[in-house]
Amino acid sequence: MTPNGLVPHIDLGPLLPELPEFLAGLLLLGLMWIIVAKAVAPRFEQLYEKRSSEIEGGIQHAEQVQAEAAKAREQYQAQLSEVRESAAKAREDAKTRSAEILRDAKNEAAQEQARMIAEARAQIASEREIAAGQLITQVGGLATTLAGRIVGESLDDDERAKRTVERFLKELENQPARNQTIGK
Repeated sequence: MTPNGLVPHIDLGPLLPELPEFLAGLLLLGLMWIIVAKAVAPRFEQLYEKRSSEIEGGIQHAEQVQAEAAKAREQYQAQLSEVRESAAKAREDAKTRSAEILRDAKNEAAQEQARMIAEARAQIASEREIAAGQLITQVGGLATTLAGRIVGESLDDDERAKRTVERFLKELENQPARNQTIGK
């Protein structure tokens, strides 16, 4: 400021615009402003909106894909859980079935063993009876021969020989019983 309180005037010289040039510049500036505001800015806004909507659509698509992936993962987990449960059930069924098979095999083996023992006992009893019959026949023959020699007469008569053998066997049967009571 100058001492008289006025703003000093700066002399721009040739750079100082003339009034008509200044007004023309302002008019062109206003015209450019209107053109930019009416034509260029809406185009920029449209491009901005288009890009924004594409980005939003991409984000929504990405979220949708994520949601589908999460759903697929849940289905996979559910199927995996079902498969695990099925496998566990199959293992339990197999264990149960193997226990049943083992129990049945043991029962069959026990029955077969009992049958074989019964057959063996029956065979032993049969062979014992056969052996006893043969022994009785042999002992009877020897007894009649011996008795005939002792008595001095022939015991060729079958009835007489049979009675003699039966009496001899009865005496033999009674004899071990007496020996057992004496030993006690």
